[in-house]
Amino acid sequence: MKSAARRAFERAAPTASEDFVVSREAARRMEQRLDYVTLRPARVLDAGCGAGADLALLRHRYPQAELVGIDSAFPLLKSAFQRRSLGEHARNLFGRPASRLACADIARLPFRNAFFGMVWSNIALAWLHEPLEVFREFARVLEPGGLLMFSTYGPDTLKELRACSALVDSREHVQTFLDMHDLGDMLIGSGFAEPVMDIDMITLTYPDVAALIADLRQTGQTYVAAGRRRGLMGRDAWQRMLDAYEARRRDGRIPASVELVFGHAWKSERARRPAKINVFGRPARGPVLSNE
Repeated sequence: MKSAARRAFERAAPTASEDFVVSREAARRMEQRLDYVTLRPARVLDAGCGAGADLALLRHRYPQAELVGIDSAFPLLKSAFQRRSLGEHARNLFGRPASRLACADIARLPFRNAFFGMVWSNIALAWLHEPLEVFREFARVLEPGGLLMFSTYGPDTLKELRACSALVDSREHVQTFLDMHDLGDMLIGSGFAEPVMDIDMITLTYPDVAALIADLRQTGQTYVAAGRRRGLMGRDAWQRMLDAYEARRRDGRIPASVELVFGHAWKSERARRPAKINVFGRPARGPVLSNE
């Protein structure tokens, strides 16, 4: 599933925008939640940074922090490097830390233990079948008392498309997302304390189903589960699905619900701080880009 998601985002890189409305809205709401948190991290990891839009947000909130962005889709990461490099060079003239970018798997982070004061991850967890191993990696690279802040999709995301597709056949056509309670249990099982989970529902509207599908494909938000159907629906099945969706049209638009799940938790202070070693405790799985 991770490999399929990476390939989907690589294919979408030429058309994917760092202004994708859902991820931008999720980032905005995540940042609002930071208003209630007292934290001055020396280093912040943006896990699943994509084209790098959240790095600007994090730089504004933590101007003196060293920022590190990682993503497994190198074309998106290259776009992040190109968009950020000029501004980073200008900021470095004033002595601020550089942002670093690395192509890596978020389930196998190329950093030493207890290196970051904060891990930020916007939507990236949605494309994992089992986030537990990733939560464990986040806990490993966080210092004791460090903060994990993340967003992902909940099970009611694209519920209209799911319901209309279910009328056509019994196959899964829409990605399945985990419930926030399951994610909270995984956080506790990964060494985090005091997890706080909540959800927001938003509704996007489109002129037709074709526009919705095009938006999903152009931003890499496609069905990537193992065992997914490899071919397209037949013409008759596709038309029945369209007709079912048309019945939901209101004010000339069709709806697409998105359930945003937000979570934050602290790494337990009782965790033992490991010995100092080099920043990159393990080699990255791909090229490393730096704006130094």
